[in-house]
Amino acid sequence: MSNLPVCTKALVVKPSPPGRKPLYHDAVLEDQPNPQLNPGELLVKVSAAAFNHRDLWIRKGQYPVIAFGSTFGADGAGTVIAAANKNDPLLHKRVFLVPMRGWEKDPDAPESNFFILGGGNAVPIGTFRQYVAVERDQVILSPEHLNDDQIAAWPLGAVTAWRATIVNAQIKPGDNILITGIGGGVALIALQIAVAQGANVYVSSGNEEKIRKALVLGAKGGVNYKQKDWPARLGKLLVQHTGKNAQLSAVIDSAGGDIMGQVGKILKAGGKVVVYGMTASPKVNFTMREVLKNQRLLGSTMGSHQDLVDATKFLSKHRIIPVVSHVLDGLENAEEGFKILQKGDQFGKVVIRVKHDDEIRSKL
Repeated sequence: MSNLPVCTKALVVKPSPPGRKPLYHDAVLEDQPNPQLNPGELLVKVSAAAFNHRDLWIRKGQYPVIAFGSTFGADGAGTVIAAANKNDPLLHKRVFLVPMRGWEKDPDAPESNFFILGGGNAVPIGTFRQYVAVERDQVILSPEHLNDDQIAAWPLGAVTAWRATIVNAQIKPGDNILITGIGGGVALIALQIAVAQGANVYVSSGNEEKIRKALVLGAKGGVNYKQKDWPARLGKLLVQHTGKNAQLSAVIDSAGGDIMGQVGKILKAGGKVVVYGMTASPKVNFTMREVLKNQRLLGSTMGSHQDLVDATKFLSKHRIIPVVSHVLDGLENAEEGFKILQKGDQFGKVVIRVKHDDEIRSKL
């Protein structure tokens, strides 16, 4: 580690100045001492980090247990450049960080206190920095067919999408699936997983261009949820594509609200609605109507370390390429990423390409 600079640049959470309305915490790029490796740790030179909406929610004060002074970012990829064990086989390998802690492999729920890296907890580790020290069992080898920008767009969205589609919805080849709110990172990865699994995937969005892009990725069709009759339109698409009496096997939903009532007529008896977010309403209506049809409502959030390992093996097998919407050059341009998330027009993940002093000097 002697050839490293004394400091590492990190994007950290700072409290909103008094009187700022609406409240909006600062994201400040500062120099910090390089991490010292403890037994069992690796030093990763981060080359790419990706935004999640939770980074924006932290700045808005809408995320629990915000830790001022901690580093933003849960998703990051790079290269192992040092290890506590100088003979560690992971040295010089490309890896990405496991974005959460506390859930190793239990099939139902976390075994202990669950948290996500970056800004929203008392643990200062985050990926929006040049170098990060991490436990060696909390990295996964990067698939060879992806560059670091692409793999940085994978972890948090992947483990959430995998649990929703494969673990909870139990999607099988030939199933008819609806994924709502296409364009976000989780929804797009859910689309890619479900298509690779052999399902007939339909999407919804309030943006026609996002629907068109989803068709390019393999969706069978899409509907605009701003049209009040979108469930009927989706029903017609199902019949058109798969025959009379065709119905959905599952819905992967991020909106909440009246999703059960909206899809009830086109969701088969025993069908599942898996909700991993509630952007439209903080509750879901579930009535006797759904009970009588044996329809199931399942909450789904994140997933285990084992889920992420399984999802990454699936990604490698099917050569899936995560969708990257924007690539920003350098942590100093992070504010642009927050503005993109705030606007909400992105299709895929917003990634920062992390620059380092040696790379900057080589360009001078």
